[in-house]
Amino acid sequence: MANSTERRGGCLCGAVHLIAKSDGNGVEACHCDMCRRWGGGPFMAIDAGTDVSIDGAENVSVFDSSDWAERGFCRTCGSHLFYRLKQTGRYIVPAGLFGGEDGLVLEHQLFIDRKPGYYAFANDTENLTGEEVFAKFAPPG
Repeated sequence: MANSTERRGGCLCGAVHLIAKSDGNGVEACHCDMCRRWGGGPFMAIDAGTDVSIDGAENVSVFDSSDWAERGFCRTCGSHLFYRLKQTGRYIVPAGLFGGEDGLVLEHQLFIDRKPGYYAFANDTENLTGEEVFAKFAPPG
């Protein structure tokens, strides 16, 4: 990645540390049913591509959450560590793992058609329905 930013962070208990490289400062919010069930609200994340290293990988458990993705968490404290696409190995990492990241910007909202009515973001973002997400990101089948 030519203009990538290296971000360092980790879980609550310190058993797992991640180094992720990403282009830009974009954050995405996913409102799908699985993400909201996983974290109790929208999944606020950074697309880190495939360039992620994990220190303490022996403390990571992976849940096979769908045919196309898996979710990683710390087996000691339960912190969410990543959402990883199986076919490409692309990591989507919770923005909160990196602490107080100044300069991050909410750019995209995914599954906007699944967002419940009890919250709304004021940011001007690209909003994709579930159908649009699959058309844009799903591997050819």
